[in-house]
Amino acid sequence: MGKRPSLFLIDGMAIAYRSYFAFIQRPLVNSKGQNTSAVYGFVTFLNRILDNEHPDYIAVAFDTPEPTFRHKTYAPYKATREKMPEEMASQLDILKEVIRAYRIPIIELHGYEADDVIGTLAKQAEREKLDTFLVTSDKDFMQLVSKTIRMYKPGRQGTEVEKIGIEEVKKKFGVPPEKVIDVLGLIGDSSDNVPGVQGVGEKTAIPLIQKYGNLEKLLDDTANIPQKGLREKLERDRDKAILSKHLVTIDTNVPVDIDVHGLKAAQRDSDRLAELFRELEFSSLLRRLRGEPSPRTAAASESDEVSFEKPEDLQDLSQVEHRYVLVDSEKELARLGRQLSEVSEFAFDTETTDVDPLKAELVGLSFCLKAGEAFFVTVAPPDRVTATEPEGTTLFDAGQADRTPKGEPPDAVAGLPWDTIAGVLRPALENEAIGKVGQNLKYDMLVLATHGITVRGIAFDTMIASYVVRADGQHNMDALAREYLKYQTITYDDLTGTGKQRLPLRQVPLERLIDYACEDADVTMRLRGVLDQKLQETGLSSLYSDLELPLVPVLTRMEEAGVALDVPYLKGMSKELDRMLENLIRDIHRLGGSEFNINSTQQLGDVLFNRLKLRTVRKTKTGFSTDVAVLEELRNEHPIIERLLEYRQLSKLKSTYVDALPELINSRTGRIHTSFNQTVASTGRLSSSDPNLQNIPIRTDLGRSIRSAFVAGSRESAILSADYSQIELRIMAHISSDEGLIGAFRAGEDIHATTASKVFGVPASEVSRDMRRKAKEVNFGIMYGIGPFGLARRLDLAQNEAKEIIDRYFERFPKVRQYINDTIATVHRQGYVQTLLGRRRYLPDIRSKNNAVRQNAERQAINMPIQGTAADMIKLAMINIDREIIRKDLRTRMILQVHDELVFEVWKNEEGIARTLVSNLMRDALPLQVPVEVELGIAQNWLEAH
Repeated sequence: MGKRPSLFLIDGMAIAYRSYFAFIQRPLVNSKGQNTSAVYGFVTFLNRILDNEHPDYIAVAFDTPEPTFRHKTYAPYKATREKMPEEMASQLDILKEVIRAYRIPIIELHGYEADDVIGTLAKQAEREKLDTFLVTSDKDFMQLVSKTIRMYKPGRQGTEVEKIGIEEVKKKFGVPPEKVIDVLGLIGDSSDNVPGVQGVGEKTAIPLIQKYGNLEKLLDDTANIPQKGLREKLERDRDKAILSKHLVTIDTNVPVDIDVHGLKAAQRDSDRLAELFRELEFSSLLRRLRGEPSPRTAAASESDEVSFEKPEDLQDLSQVEHRYVLVDSEKELARLGRQLSEVSEFAFDTETTDVDPLKAELVGLSFCLKAGEAFFVTVAPPDRVTATEPEGTTLFDAGQADRTPKGEPPDAVAGLPWDTIAGVLRPALENEAIGKVGQNLKYDMLVLATHGITVRGIAFDTMIASYVVRADGQHNMDALAREYLKYQTITYDDLTGTGKQRLPLRQVPLERLIDYACEDADVTMRLRGVLDQKLQETGLSSLYSDLELPLVPVLTRMEEAGVALDVPYLKGMSKELDRMLENLIRDIHRLGGSEFNINSTQQLGDVLFNRLKLRTVRKTKTGFSTDVAVLEELRNEHPIIERLLEYRQLSKLKSTYVDALPELINSRTGRIHTSFNQTVASTGRLSSSDPNLQNIPIRTDLGRSIRSAFVAGSRESAILSADYSQIELRIMAHISSDEGLIGAFRAGEDIHATTASKVFGVPASEVSRDMRRKAKEVNFGIMYGIGPFGLARRLDLAQNEAKEIIDRYFERFPKVRQYINDTIATVHRQGYVQTLLGRRRYLPDIRSKNNAVRQNAERQAINMPIQGTAADMIKLAMINIDREIIRKDLRTRMILQVHDELVFEVWKNEEGIARTLVSNLMRDALPLQVPVEVELGIAQNWLEAH
């Protein structure tokens, strides 16, 4: 008997959403600034269906904006769903054009959801004896599954599509397909605002339907349910359960005037598709359409990665020529050492036991001297590591940049002693004249520093280069290999498996580990050439080579130095916070009417919205949202809200800093070592993590007091704080060339008082504190593109009064307005803005049809050249200061960077020279039309020094 004809019914909106969010970290944006992620992902998945499944019949169904019977039955249906992102909504028309060019029918029925259209057609096809596949990941469709109807569910990246039949539904829901609606009626669906029975989830619902057969029988027999709480819930929400079942039931009898035999797959319109792909700049899809081979190593204008499928045109290690060599003898090590000393440049990578480079033990090093050839040196574990070491020791590879764990080689104990390896490799690694290439070199440099080797001569860091080329998106090696080399690397999961099946790394075959480690060095060397070319093409080579790359060793030394902590001070602070929190808990329980778990979102939501009857601001999949934004919106509606906000603030302060900081002290150094991240902020600013010292709250006395715990490490040293004064306003004056602002700064005036005098039309001597406060908000607000509405909210003014203040500001400082207008025009024309040093920020939302989205992009465009230039300026200062500290052989160390501030640990006999050096080099880092001021302070702790 031959194969039955097949029908594929695609839930258009579901696949478009999934495609759009597949690229949310690194959106596909063409040269016109148009986001094309949803279209590209959809087409890639559609090609997979057509190529692999060869459907006889196919159609795509879309929702329409008209309300359906569900909205008419229950007004809150889908009311809490977040609005579709504008950059996705703008793609739907072109997506439909592409689908039509494939000559695939698009079905839309006003007043009905795509689910109902698909359900009706699926049942029609069932009667016609067709094998039907519902292309969606929506669990509601499981109710339609039958002997001839299955779901065709997109899997996650690298996994096959899941075909869901009757048995798979039973495994998921514990009931056959026809009972799925009964389970869904009980549990509801928060994403669609389907209420269900509050407090009843899958674990409770499934056994109930298994026992009673359907929802109606269950609700008719609640008197015999022994659990009082469950019985009360079912009786209380009986009507909601019945309603919910009705809402989740797919209507299979909608008036679709279509015969499924009319959905026969047709030959695509290749000319129209080619035209659309050229317009969208889908070069790889265009080559595929023409039957041309894809280039494997050239950078592409769009990625072939979609989160629910493995890219089809990526190469992996099995498809490329390579020679990966294990170095496990002193003779082979000596040969490698000679080779490294004879080349002008090599790539290297470390494999370690910890994500923290200052705690990590070396397991191995890989080296690449030329593309396609790499060497892996295994390092014997320290004496304290034995064969009985607990399984699960992880290996960290700096190449991943996002600190994804890897694993320890299975026979690491057979490696060479570190002293032997260091003796051979140190000359090359410490030779300034031999260039070092790496991915996240800072990590490798810190690891080797703790093992007695100071890496010198860094030539290229692929992670940093990727960030400079385009700051948004991912910069880990796996992502860069896919984007720029069209290459699929061996991942940690590939190496060890996942979940309960994950192998302890000592059980991973050594051959696989060699491939894994060597590939990292090899791919890094290959990326070096591609990214170097990208830097040159975009005119960003100078920013990279003069600023970002030289900063790497500076940050390495800062992280290695660390900062001392006053632990007894924090312990005392912790006890005081405990006392304050206990008082708040009593107040909250009293105001809430009973004791409850304040940290439980569900219990807190029940108190606020069911017991106290506060208005519902937002719902999530699990119930009422009680996040800070919601509480802020409810601040004036009940006294409990103020206490809750204070409780949240103190709890976070205690858990995130006061109690957490002592736990982060390195046992070897006795200090804490934050990690400075160069590749996070799109403005070029540094961020810090583990711990994040840039988020220590400074708006309250209690928050600021945490800085008192950061202290000098000895009696002979002190903390020096150096802070740029109003640097962003000074940069605004320079960039805009506004004579009024420049004159005020050159005269050394109080810029906020000067602004107040000019805006409010009074002499400087008559400026009141309130006028100055308003002027300060205007000065800083203008740099963030603030409008009358925003200023009115900040100053608690009428909007027309705020508009008048802004208008007067621009009358007094006309070139600031000119800067804003010119910047907006520039970003609309070229899609990005730049700092004084050429750092770019791309703003694809600038072409959005949504006014709110577009205006937000305009505000970001106004601010970025200013904030980004400030970030560049302090980085230049850090590089110059670090160079002078080394040149003068000072013991003083730069230890922290927070926004516009640098913090040093200064030896007291070097205080004078340190003050002069730091002040001068910060002031002169980047010449401006206005004087730059640096505020210095010195004390035994950070708070007093600031």
